[in-house]
Amino acid sequence: MAREGIPFVAAGLLLAAACWYARQWTPVLAPGSAVFGLAAVFMAFFFRDPRRQAPGLPGAVVSAADGRVVSVEQLAHDDYLDGPATRISVFLSVFNVHVNRVPHEGEVDFVDRRSGSYRVAYAERASEENEQSVIGIRCGGHRLVVKQIVGILARRIACRLVPGQQVRRGERFGLIRFGSRVDLILPESARIEVSVGDRVRGGETVMGVLA
Repeated sequence: MAREGIPFVAAGLLLAAACWYARQWTPVLAPGSAVFGLAAVFMAFFFRDPRRQAPGLPGAVVSAADGRVVSVEQLAHDDYLDGPATRISVFLSVFNVHVNRVPHEGEVDFVDRRSGSYRVAYAERASEENEQSVIGIRCGGHRLVVKQIVGILARRIACRLVPGQQVRRGERFGLIRFGSRVDLILPESARIEVSVGDRVRGGETVMGVLA
């Protein structure tokens, strides 16, 4: 389980135990033990952190998150990539694994937290207008961008990366709580390997190959 989930699971178990103990004096609290117990189980499920094996394919860029591809869009220009690019957007429901993973080995150039709105995460405008954490990674002669984007329910972003950090493909770097969107921006020259509607797995599914 991701460490960010420990307080939520602990709180649910503590409240469940408190309701169970207090039921002898206040019987109306008895159902609360079941409610909070189930909440703790759901939190353990939500913050699960399964092992993943990144592919060894040279130049492969893996998905940064589990979920469904909702958009593959050509961008006329991306400032960090300094040219045309392709943006692949993945929507995460509350039932997906929410641990985020590094798409390609390299060096973190910047981590930029941007304030914004809280539109539904699958909406196209969410990529630009919602609150987000933007990460630039230099991969040899290439650059790519990862965006952790909040939604209506997801309002907390955890990003453990810092500028200058060396990262490996598939390693964990953060998460977004309770439904969200993760964008991956690749140079136009990259060969895209996914389409809208595809289900992807963070750290394993190849999204594209750097040329």
